[in-house]
Amino acid sequence: MEGKKRLEHLRNVMEEKQLAAIVITDPYNQHYISGFKAVIYSRPIYYLVTRQETVLVVPGLEEEHARAKSVVDRICVYYEHPEKAGEGIDPIRTLLQYLQSLDMRGKIGVEFPSMSITLGRALKQADWELIDISEAIMAQRAVKNERELKTIRKAGHLASLALRASLEAARVGITELAIDHIGNIAVLEEVSKTDPDAVVTLDVISPSGIERSLLPHVFSTTKKVEKGDIIIHSRQLSLNGYKAESERTFFVGEPTERQKAAFEVMVSAQQAALDSIKAGIPMKEVDKAARSVIQKAGFGEYAIHRSGHSIGLAVHEPPYLRFDENAPLLEGMVFTIEPGFYVPGIGGFRHSDTIIVTKEGYEMVTNYPSLLHDLIL
Repeated sequence: MEGKKRLEHLRNVMEEKQLAAIVITDPYNQHYISGFKAVIYSRPIYYLVTRQETVLVVPGLEEEHARAKSVVDRICVYYEHPEKAGEGIDPIRTLLQYLQSLDMRGKIGVEFPSMSITLGRALKQADWELIDISEAIMAQRAVKNERELKTIRKAGHLASLALRASLEAARVGITELAIDHIGNIAVLEEVSKTDPDAVVTLDVISPSGIERSLLPHVFSTTKKVEKGDIIIHSRQLSLNGYKAESERTFFVGEPTERQKAAFEVMVSAQQAALDSIKAGIPMKEVDKAARSVIQKAGFGEYAIHRSGHSIGLAVHEPPYLRFDENAPLLEGMVFTIEPGFYVPGIGGFRHSDTIIVTKEGYEMVTNYPSLLHDLIL
């Protein structure tokens, strides 16, 4: 039923824009509509929607996987081994051959953000007019249904559990990678009991020390934690495709007075953002609420990113809580709330929590203490 509704939405887009077909290249969108999620390296996978049927174009090594897991009417396969080379070895040619069989010609829906230049050029050379339909899909993905929200809530619980295990293990002499690993083990042990056969992925970083904490996205290393380190522990967890995020800034040993003051500004900024949330307000108001606290404290120039982003099948997906986003919050949207700033000589400061937008406010999905006295280890 869920997939049927998503497919109906795409076909309504086709009707509105007078498209002969839609070609989906974004793996998350393919998963969202067809139910098929593959490990994609160098071999393209295309998902097509026409008025009559749905089609997956897959490499030979994914053929059985696609037949077992996807909900489509037809599977077209291209091969890489000589025994079946005669049936087709080129993914774009396989796609074009199918498109040539359609009754309608002219316009075709594609996703400009994810479509390769090579595919776009081939479609144009075959006399297709390319129409971007990516926003229509992302608008549908932005509001989650109850099944999606249930999975995200479970992912949030597991992310919080892993964060707790990692922070409890943090100490002088442990490496950043070891901090990450301990939380990973905790969550995998838990999910093996509660959700047998679940697909779980874990992304986590723990940059330690003033200079490394200034880098919002940097990989953990074998660097050992030192007394007085400030650490931003950033954890994203995916359960059966759906993600939640939880992050905390903490100290190993007593922070300086300047660090304490900056930390309190960060906590106040996140709370201001949370207090502003309810369905109907422009998204930019959430960023404004957080940023005004940071600016008033004199850290505005160091608040170098938006105050949050939507999260679901992807860790970062539109819409975003940015200063220039006028679109309204809607019930059922899921966001991270993560205003942060990064001050040379003091450190980086960022908490992140995952929330669900409700009519009058929000539902907190992740749960871990955020105050200073809980985060000095």
